[in-house]
Amino acid sequence: MKGASDVGTRLAVLDIPLLFETGADRAVHAVVVVSAPAHVQAKRVLARPGMTRERFDAILARQTPDAEKRRLADYVIETSLGLHAAETRVAEIVAEVLSPQWKPPRRTLPSEAERPH
Repeated sequence: MKGASDVGTRLAVLDIPLLFETGADRAVHAVVVVSAPAHVQAKRVLARPGMTRERFDAILARQTPDAEKRRLADYVIETSLGLHAAETRVAEIVAEVLSPQWKPPRRTLPSEAERPH
């Protein structure tokens, strides 16, 4: 199976909720973590239809703690600063990643051509 870089895609965004927990971070060139303080995250999640504190706590128990995700990330988007600030940060990251000088900060899985058949 060919990956995005194998077919010349310049940028692909993957939304993987348990990225570090599943080891999927080893298959990408860079990791962007979207983060907010715990109280902001709880307020947002608990406002969702059908969400309870118990369900939210169970979700958090399966996830890498936010501070650890931030430490492991190559880029962080802080969402508690508002939508405009988050959009600005996304634009900065995209511009950096698409610049000719950018070098992936991570060692990734081998390309299709490099994989044993």
